[in-house]
Amino acid sequence: MASTIGDLGEFGLIERVTARFPRTDDVILGPGDDAAVVRAPDRRVVASTDMLVEGRHFRRDWSTPRDIGHKAVAQNFADVAAMGARPTTLLIGLGVPADLAVDWADEFAAGVAAECATAGGTVVGGDTVRSDTVVVSVTALGDLGGRAEVRRDGARPGDVVAVAGRLGLSAAGLALLDRGLDAPEACLREHRRPRPPYAEGPRAALLGATAMLDVSDGLVQDLGHLCAASGVTIDLERAALVPPPELRAAAAALAGERSADATALMLAGGEDHALAATFPPGTELPDAWTRIGTVAPRSAEADAAAAPAVTVDGRPTDAAGWRHFG
Repeated sequence: MASTIGDLGEFGLIERVTARFPRTDDVILGPGDDAAVVRAPDRRVVASTDMLVEGRHFRRDWSTPRDIGHKAVAQNFADVAAMGARPTTLLIGLGVPADLAVDWADEFAAGVAAECATAGGTVVGGDTVRSDTVVVSVTALGDLGGRAEVRRDGARPGDVVAVAGRLGLSAAGLALLDRGLDAPEACLREHRRPRPPYAEGPRAALLGATAMLDVSDGLVQDLGHLCAASGVTIDLERAALVPPPELRAAAAALAGERSADATALMLAGGEDHALAATFPPGTELPDAWTRIGTVAPRSAEADAAAAPAVTVDGRPTDAAGWRHFG
């Protein structure tokens, strides 16, 4: 019996892994041919792609292969949901060392399958290659169901800003792992297996969301992208950013660290894959959405002074967010 992926071989690995993924109504032809064929009932397809690189986005001593499978799906299908679409299918490219245990691939695929079941999609193909480290590349597709896509450039002055999902827990979990701390477990779990509110993307579209995005690099930084696309500013309300008990506990455990303030973790932390959106004033928000601020016009004077696009209680914030090449 093969014990490593090198023993199993490329085609043996593909057959072993793809057997875990069910055929859904979105799939006409799944894995096994030169390309997959999927349905596009809306006649438009939402598409997004992302990568996870060992040592940069995950560490095998911090996360199980099942964790990594969950995370690979979550961060990609969250982008689909942020467009107001329903996640449908995934293509996964997997680069692995030849001496990696077959059990690792089995557990990774189990995590992918489990997160797909939560999000509502499935895997229809991909590629496998030999690599010195583990690299996961994912392309995600989604269906708009006849709705208009929710872009970043539709926010208007007077709109309310709201968020669905968790903020700060994943960043806290990363900081805890970096410090060698093993609690609070809720923060470690959110870092290893983020839980995007998939259903809230299409729901926000139906509610008339004017702009929306996935919070992957930090709330302030990502809302800054929305502001740039829409030509507006956003003022967040600190009183609305209420850290949950587990985030307060993490901040206490990290006391003395630069990012130890619970609210700062909510403002700057990423990888929770919450959804942030703007809605017309007067929109009755569902319980899953929390109002956290308002949209305002951006003046020429502000542009000339390079004023920040996102403020908190009317004042600039030093919440920096994640910098991939920083």
